[in-house]
Amino acid sequence: MKKLYAMLPEELGTINPDIYGHFSEHIGGVFYDGLWVGEDSDVPNIKGFRKDAIEKLRAINIPVLRWPGGCFAEVYNWRDGIGPRDQRPVRHNWWDYEDGRLESNQVGTHEFIDLCRLIGAEPYFAANITSMTPMDIRDWMDYCNSPRGTTTLALEREKNGSPEPFNVKYWGVGNETWGGGGEMTPEVYAHEYRKYAAVLYNLTRFMGGELFVSGANGMDGDDWTKRCLGELRKVHYSKMAGYTLHYYCGGMECRGFNSDEWYEQMRRADKMQQVIDKAWGFIVGYGMQAEAKLVIDEWGAWHRRGRPSQGGSGPSNGMNLYEQQCTMRDALVVGWNLNMFNNNCDKIRMTNVAQLMNNIQSLFLAGGEHCITTPAYHVFDMFKGHMGGTAIRTAIDNPSITYKSPKDGQNKEVKQFTTSASVKDGVMTLTLTNASLKKDETISLEIVGGKAAGDAKVTVLHAENPDTVNTFEEPDKVVPAAAVEMPLRYIKVPRASVVTVEVKLA
Repeated sequence: MKKLYAMLPEELGTINPDIYGHFSEHIGGVFYDGLWVGEDSDVPNIKGFRKDAIEKLRAINIPVLRWPGGCFAEVYNWRDGIGPRDQRPVRHNWWDYEDGRLESNQVGTHEFIDLCRLIGAEPYFAANITSMTPMDIRDWMDYCNSPRGTTTLALEREKNGSPEPFNVKYWGVGNETWGGGGEMTPEVYAHEYRKYAAVLYNLTRFMGGELFVSGANGMDGDDWTKRCLGELRKVHYSKMAGYTLHYYCGGMECRGFNSDEWYEQMRRADKMQQVIDKAWGFIVGYGMQAEAKLVIDEWGAWHRRGRPSQGGSGPSNGMNLYEQQCTMRDALVVGWNLNMFNNNCDKIRMTNVAQLMNNIQSLFLAGGEHCITTPAYHVFDMFKGHMGGTAIRTAIDNPSITYKSPKDGQNKEVKQFTTSASVKDGVMTLTLTNASLKKDETISLEIVGGKAAGDAKVTVLHAENPDTVNTFEEPDKVVPAAAVEMPLRYIKVPRASVVTVEVKLA
């Protein structure tokens, strides 16, 4: 039996609900025949968006949704996506060299705001700084946020059907500027950021907005972060509320993995902690922690064979670019990282898992009349009790698991468990992942500095075969078991599972 301690006196900070954010790019099947089916579709919809997806997104209290990219943002002109839909231009999508799909602009600013309002999420816009000027982005802010009837662009917004402002709070100044977002050096990007921020900042202050710096690729971004923040620091006021990072932990086959590949995926997910620690170290070292926190606005398990020419593990068989299935291995990646984000809530402002539908670490897979949830969706549902709670420290008997690296055959180690806990409204929510493929465990929960008012309510996500997936034909193969009450000293945690424990405090 393993001991798990939840330490009520040792508070880590408040878990910002935006840590449970999401990402939706114009790529592959995320929007077209994904989220968006059109108002005239036979598929049940609300304002053109899949009704069943809207209802399920409401159920997990999605706090913030990033759009329109991703790399797509760097060729996106917001004016293409306003006005009558039958008059909007068709353009080359950033990604059409991969899948041949053009961009119809049927989903633009107004439609995306509709989506956010339907699901109760705050919009987060990634601004194009590669091919648009600071004034172009300032105009977009003006169009979105100026009060009714006050400016020419506010009047244009009203003419296009939205009299009241959209109140878009979060603005990313570029995306992956070290790569597809301009292939800039850190110093060049810092110069560009200051230029855009100088033009945008008074509007963000007037309208309550926040600007995010486009940061590093988490895989190898230490030098970028050091140089970029060092350059920004030279100006007394950098006007940034967040520093963004991207980190993906895939790189292997999505299905048919062996035990070594399973554990390697967990080890790669765990490297996110190094990414957080190093970036935060630079922010603190430069004395920026009072104004900026980390924004991990792309993360997830990104596997091989996502291109149309390769086929694919998802239901479109490769037609949707970077669409992949979601197994319990991917579900544990989600739980692993969400536990990590909870435990680092003093450093993290927001995260956005990639992506919402039909792409990478999807919560949904859809096509035609079909729309199903993946195990990743269920993890977000199981963890939602943490949102807005006060994180507390946990400790568990946590042995290492030894395996052979699929890359070089060398012995590697990964921990068996991840845990996090929070308290809100008299209820403690505790979440665990058990990475062992062999060991079912019994956990004895000890609450330090408090007492439980009764037994724990326990919800388990598990599949006997961890390679099992949900499909259009069998959409409920991997779903959480109904919550059951268990004594705190005898909480059952199956192998290869994600578990939520809820305890009312006395």
